[in-house]
Amino acid sequence: MSSHHIVREKQEPALLIMAIDSFDEEYLGQLLEWSPTVLIPAFLAEKVASMGIKIDVVFADESTSLQEHIKVLPGGTDVLESALKYLVAEGYPAVNIISNHFKAKEYLFFVEFIDIVVFSKDRKIYPIKSGFSKWKNETQEIYILHPELIQNLSFSGLEQENLAHYQTVKDGFFSFTFDQPFIFIAEQL
Repeated sequence: MSSHHIVREKQEPALLIMAIDSFDEEYLGQLLEWSPTVLIPAFLAEKVASMGIKIDVVFADESTSLQEHIKVLPGGTDVLESALKYLVAEGYPAVNIISNHFKAKEYLFFVEFIDIVVFSKDRKIYPIKSGFSKWKNETQEIYILHPELIQNLSFSGLEQENLAHYQTVKDGFFSFTFDQPFIFIAEQL
C-alpha cells in the first residue's frame, strides 16, 4: 500500500474468515488489500497466522497468544452469529465472509443492519433489494437462492436457464424486481 492511500477504520468491509483451505489466494489477496479488520474462529487462528495475515479478533473461549494485539471474544456455539453481532454493535457498515457453505437463514436477521457478501467455494453471494441492477459481461452466470420462495419475480438482461439459474444475454445491465424485502443472489467468481 503506497503512502498516499489513507484508509479510515471501518471504511472497508471487515473480513470474517470461517474457512480458508478451498479459497483462491488471489481473491484472498484482493479482500486483504486495504487492511480490513480480520475476524476468525479459534480453530483457524494458527493456520491464518501462519499465512502472514494480521488477525484482529479471534472468537475463542480461551486466550490465544499467536499475535500481539488480538482481541479475544467468546464465540459461543455459533461463531458466525457472534461475529455478525459484534460487527453490527461496533458499527461496521459491511463484511466479506469466506465460508465453505451458505445457509440464507443464518444471515436473515443481519441483512438489515450490515452489508454482507459471502464467498463460498466459487460463488459470491449477497442480498439484493427489488429493483437491483448491475452491469455484467455477456454469458455471466447469475443464480437466485431459494427461487421457490420469491413472489412476482421479473428480470431483464437475462436468459433463464432453469428456476434458479440465469445468464446475461449481452454486455450491459441486468435487473431483478420482486415482492420480498430482499433475496439472495450468487455470481460465479
